[in-house]
Amino acid sequence: MATAKRDEKAICPRAEDYARWYTDLVLRSELADYSPVAGCMVIRPNGYGLWEKMRDALDGMFKETGHRNAYFPMFIPVEFLAKEAQHVEGFAMECGVVTHSGLEADPENGGLRPKRALDSPLVLRPTSETIIWHMYGQWINSYRDLPILINQWANVVRWEMRTRLFLRTREFLWQEGHTAHATAAEAVAEATTILEVYRRFAEEYMAVPVLTGLKTEAEKFAGAVDTYTLEALTQDGRAIQAGTSHYLGQNFAKAFDVTFQTAENTRDFVYATSWGVSTRLIGALVMCHSDDKGLVLPPRLATNQVVVVPIGRKDEEKALVAPVVERLRAELKPFDVIVDSDDSKSPGFKFAEWELRGIPLRIECGRRDVEAGQLTLARRDTGEKKTIPLAGDVAAAIRGELDVMQQAMFQRALDFRAANTRTVETYDEFKEALGPEGGAGFLLAHWDGTTATEKRIQEETNATIRCLPDQFPAEPGRCIVTGEPSARRVVFARSY
Repeated sequence: MATAKRDEKAICPRAEDYARWYTDLVLRSELADYSPVAGCMVIRPNGYGLWEKMRDALDGMFKETGHRNAYFPMFIPVEFLAKEAQHVEGFAMECGVVTHSGLEADPENGGLRPKRALDSPLVLRPTSETIIWHMYGQWINSYRDLPILINQWANVVRWEMRTRLFLRTREFLWQEGHTAHATAAEAVAEATTILEVYRRFAEEYMAVPVLTGLKTEAEKFAGAVDTYTLEALTQDGRAIQAGTSHYLGQNFAKAFDVTFQTAENTRDFVYATSWGVSTRLIGALVMCHSDDKGLVLPPRLATNQVVVVPIGRKDEEKALVAPVVERLRAELKPFDVIVDSDDSKSPGFKFAEWELRGIPLRIECGRRDVEAGQLTLARRDTGEKKTIPLAGDVAAAIRGELDVMQQAMFQRALDFRAANTRTVETYDEFKEALGPEGGAGFLLAHWDGTTATEKRIQEETNATIRCLPDQFPAEPGRCIVTGEPSARRVVFARSY
């Protein structure tokens, strides 16, 4: 069914309506668009370019830690999910299910209808533990076959009811790692190693500071013994989960009867991990850095790091500027430089357009610049302008500016998190800090460790325990709700 073309509109200011600002920005910067399939999105080249940069960086980090890529089918026999009770319970309501194959004409309704019912339904993968562990059962016999360290880049289907571009859609892209080990210690070490890989990626590439730590029993992954998480803070004070790494113990090995002969000539079940991040990271990136003008992208992830805007309409001005622009095009090729020579648009229009798209560094080159022997640089994150000598090593100067910008973006986000993290001592103080709605940053509070108290707090305030944080020392106290002993503070927040 055809849909009406949207009118081009300015981006709604963050302070006016943060949710609308986010959607406006994703659409206007051409990161993604709505699909004719409800709950799904089309990732446009600008958005997919970001995902490619993320994918390539993470893929290199995985391979540095000994992992290899493989691919498993997206169709999973429904009986596989039934083998792991906790897992199927956690995903049953989110599964998309294929029940028929083929189409035939439907004369009564003038369309098409499914033709043949399948002998057994197939689940569209919500995650791949079950099919992978079926295959591992075919591949593992001895301790010599271990460890298996496999990652796959794939799509996933989860039948979400309330969707939002990048943050929650019925189909999304991700990577999922699945590893098999001979001992529990090796598997736990794997899960924490990947957590550190994710932390480095978030902070060194995305310029997003994250809290790391364990999820509570109520919040952990279905079928996991322990779930480790990374939690970021968006500009509206909400938490957003930026990745998870799970220690699965022997749960899936037992469900799929995956055993191995140990070095002592006995048989034991294999120990497992799984871990993943998704295109949700693009949403987190937008929410943590961008502004009312458009995207603000960290240089290490920007598809194009530099745009050159020649300035001059008269022929003599163009003739003066053109050789400099061509030199810049050649020298700055490693930065995937764009040269915007479209004479039909004014410089101001071009500036606004490239700010919308988040290009980290803009170079302005006009007659005055050339005559002065300089170039004018404008940083996207601060809007700050400076000049550099045209006769110098322009590429080195650009690299220096991009490195400064990358670190500055991380520091601003770190300062923002510090300013929006507070310690509370009582439940009244907790509720006052949260306010009636919206984000209120990270709240550090004591909790008695029970699921009942955790659920009560969530029901009454819509805040959840994001993690038992690694970054803060254990500090005994009393639960803000029950007054019972608490071994440490945990991190509460409202979240996406």
